[in-house]
Amino acid sequence: MSENRKSFLQTISSFSPTFWVANFLQIMERGAWFGVFALLGLYLVASTDEGGLGLSHIQKGNILANVTAIQFFLPLFFGVIADRIGYKLSLIISFIIIGIGYYLMGTVSSYWAIYLAFLFAAIGGSFFKPVVSGVIARTTDESTHTMGFGLFYLMANIGGFFGPALSSYLRTSMGWRIIFLQGAIVILINLLVVLFFYKEKKIRREYNVPILDEIKGSFHSIIDTLKDKKLSILLVLMVGYWMVYNQLFYTLPNFIEDWIDSTPQSNWINEHLPLLGTTLTENGQIKAEWYGNLDSVMIIFLQVSISYMVMRMKQVSALIRGTVIATLGVVLTFVFNNVWFTIIGTVIFAVGEMIAGPTIYAYVAQITPRGKEALYQGTLFLPVAVANYLTGFVTGDLYQKWSDKYSLLQLELAKRNIVVPKGLTKKQYFEYAQEKLQMSHSKITEMLWNTYQPNRLWYIVLAMGAFTAISVFIYNKYTIKKQNSI
Repeated sequence: MSENRKSFLQTISSFSPTFWVANFLQIMERGAWFGVFALLGLYLVASTDEGGLGLSHIQKGNILANVTAIQFFLPLFFGVIADRIGYKLSLIISFIIIGIGYYLMGTVSSYWAIYLAFLFAAIGGSFFKPVVSGVIARTTDESTHTMGFGLFYLMANIGGFFGPALSSYLRTSMGWRIIFLQGAIVILINLLVVLFFYKEKKIRREYNVPILDEIKGSFHSIIDTLKDKKLSILLVLMVGYWMVYNQLFYTLPNFIEDWIDSTPQSNWINEHLPLLGTTLTENGQIKAEWYGNLDSVMIIFLQVSISYMVMRMKQVSALIRGTVIATLGVVLTFVFNNVWFTIIGTVIFAVGEMIAGPTIYAYVAQITPRGKEALYQGTLFLPVAVANYLTGFVTGDLYQKWSDKYSLLQLELAKRNIVVPKGLTKKQYFEYAQEKLQMSHSKITEMLWNTYQPNRLWYIVLAMGAFTAISVFIYNKYTIKKQNSI
């Protein structure tokens, strides 16, 4: 075996042009997606006179959670369609749908219009996911499979970093809606690459059943797979991990914008790194979307090293440790209204994610019966979809009630019997409150923080992470005990 093992350079040079085209498509698609999604939660609730839609956090939560849940559920069935019509045609259809969806998101302003436009783009993304991973699988073999998917994962995070970075820069100079046009243009580039550079290897397959019957068969196969109690219980337990994970991207940007004062750090950047000022800062603060981008930076530079360390751990131990570390990281970002705890917490979370994320797939592979690898791995989309849906309650309803600075200010003014004129935008509302309370914006923020404790969300995050870690530990003990008794 060792004599046949390829060197790193030999492995890299053995990949086909189609493999590299697929990785380029992955970088661009992830860049477009995160370039939109990393800022979407901020855009939806931003004041209308600042270019946002002025929606409530409940509406924001519904849009983000429901749409992404659908996006992670549909790939379970779209892969069947892609196999039937071919990967090249599937990619073309996918990019046309995504591109139109992003473009429409930048032209609408009502709740249902942005909801449906985002859903349209997400459906295209659901079609892309199984196809691009299928291309990687087809263009690698047993000796290059691990390296191929490792590069594929790296490309996703490279796109996940540069997409929001570009969006962050553009929206400062050109307004919020440029991020959607940017996403559409990036997807258009992908469409052109597929049309002119993607070469599909012809695979002859005979189909004896209609495509709808095959989709139904796929659904029944998933149901049969979930009858494996060992798998189905684990999937339920993983919902907690993914809900913790989601808080960094769904809830934290709004929390930062509401409560974290990064004035000294913003001033330092503009004084010592003026070329980065427009990209990293706005209105005297570090932009909220850049904290989450730390996660991608950490993964790009440390994932290989962390994965090497995790190889020496038992998988269940790595899963539990990763969940605990990620949870503590997210908790730190919510407990204190201090920018350094936000940064440190995000870095700690990234380490936990790098430990737990890949381990979930490896652990499922360990309990998978031979011959059902793809089916079992496919079910891992289910806890992600469920977690995304449930996250809507935390980032929407709970945040609106506990942590939304605008809602808490309304409550405080009502307690003080201060009547506010109707029809004010969020920005105008805060300006009116400053005048009536004779306080600066920062003083109002401090008063609301001390009075209403908007950081209470950390209790929810801690509970979700602790439940997952403890239940996985019990689950593992039970399965080992059951195996030993057989």
